[in-house]
Amino acid sequence: MRYRVDELASRCGVSVDTLRFYQAKGLLPRPARDGRIAWYGDEHVERLERIRDLKARGFTLAMIARLLVGELDAGEEALAGALAGPLPGEDLAPVEALSLSDLAERTGMSLVVLEAAEREGLLIPRGDGDQPYTTADIDAVRAGFALLAAGVPLSELLALARRQDEAMRAIAEHAVDLFARYVRDPIRGSAASGEEASRQMVEALHEMLPAAGAVVAHHFRRRLLAAARARIEQDP
Repeated sequence: MRYRVDELASRCGVSVDTLRFYQAKGLLPRPARDGRIAWYGDEHVERLERIRDLKARGFTLAMIARLLVGELDAGEEALAGALAGPLPGEDLAPVEALSLSDLAERTGMSLVVLEAAEREGLLIPRGDGDQPYTTADIDAVRAGFALLAAGVPLSELLALARRQDEAMRAIAEHAVDLFARYVRDPIRGSAASGEEASRQMVEALHEMLPAAGAVVAHHFRRRLLAAARARIEQDP
């Protein structure tokens, strides 16, 4: 089968702009050309179906690009899939994808405020696309709303978010580096097969993520309590 660009878009349920965006990102092979007409074939249909499947599983376009050109080995693909799906401690029900507008509607928070929170790192998208948030973000937004309702000015809350994001970004990158050096790489070197390496990597990731989150959350709560006690002890 041969398709013009609009026919391919209709066949695969995407817009022409999306097709051209994928092609610009190197996700789609170049079409054959007959004069000024670009012709697409079944390999493009298969590639688009593959991209749609990976996006539905939560893969980012950057991950998909590396996967399609063979840059991810079996272990890295398994890790990417584990990070894209439900994480330990999350609801195992199908993830409800939400846009920033959906979050505003579900929480009653101003869309303008949420856009500012996203820019400052207070809201972190789970992936790319138009619906990068989930119901877990609803709880986070409501927690932020509680701080505003208690009297914390929005400008101060966003300033705190900037400082917290800078600190946590560095900690998160360091933690990922430790995982790569001391967990992933040794598993690669000792596993009997690629399949076994993939299984061990995903199991290790699922054990370490909640553990790391618990350590960081516990430490921050204790730091908050210590700072509050210190303020009470020092204030006249």
